[in-house]
Amino acid sequence: MRIGTLAERTGTSRRLLRYYEEQGLIGSQRSANGYRDYAESCVDKVIQIRGLLDAGLPTRVIREVLPCMDTPRAIRISAPTEETVALLEGERDRMTERIRFLERNRDAISEYLVAVREAQAEGAPQTPNSAEAAVSA
Repeated sequence: MRIGTLAERTGTSRRLLRYYEEQGLIGSQRSANGYRDYAESCVDKVIQIRGLLDAGLPTRVIREVLPCMDTPRAIRISAPTEETVALLEGERDRMTERIRFLERNRDAISEYLVAVREAQAEGAPQTPNSAEAAVSA
């Protein structure tokens, strides 16, 4: 199938598909006129790649894990090597740290919004700097 069809079927831009190919995540054959021709199996592979990217895995990790994945449209790894397990554990730990960071930011924003709403309820004119002072206090 041509790149436009693959893009349509996976909801992925052509540019991103070319990037996946450049990164060695998917492959294509070239037709006589130079157009990329993708196998039907690329549909499931692109969906898997997008799921792994959405989970926060970088393409370098996906390139290592993808050959071990045997179930289309699901993230299941069969017979992983110790290196793959270690790589995934490192990525999981990195994601956990990122989640903690995001939670701290979410909590700070929530506190800021509480201070703004309290100030608004009291009828005080609210500027960004006065709300920040309320959060700091």
